[in-house]
Amino acid sequence: MSGTVTPEELGMRFLVLSHRVRRVVDERMTERGPSLARTKLLRVLAEQGRLRQSALAQRLDLAARTVTETVDGLERDGLVARTPDPADRRAKLVSLTDDGSAALNAANGTGEQVLREIFGALAPEQRETLTGLLGLIDRAT
Repeated sequence: MSGTVTPEELGMRFLVLSHRVRRVVDERMTERGPSLARTKLLRVLAEQGRLRQSALAQRLDLAARTVTETVDGLERDGLVARTPDPADRRAKLVSLTDDGSAALNAANGTGEQVLREIFGALAPEQRETLTGLLGLIDRAT
């Protein structure tokens, strides 16, 4: 790029790059275990403990149907379990299984490795600069 880059051009480049980074991280995680989306759900359960699916949807900012489909797959794979909610017999609580904890640990390791490879290409001072710039963008949203 030469000359002055417009905010629109920069924004589009940022969106394309962020999508590509997310795709690469997701692909590598999926090769070795749960996808990025599944890992996010497992992480919420690890941090919060047993939750209703509606609470999971709220915490993940996802549609209830999306969470139901994800939980169905995780339950089939033995990574989560559903149990009756003692406070409401119609509701189910979702919890992490031991296999789910192991899968989460593996996924976290894979995700961290991929991010080290990508952002390790930057010198420490470049990472500091990027962190500051991302903070500015974050505050503008």
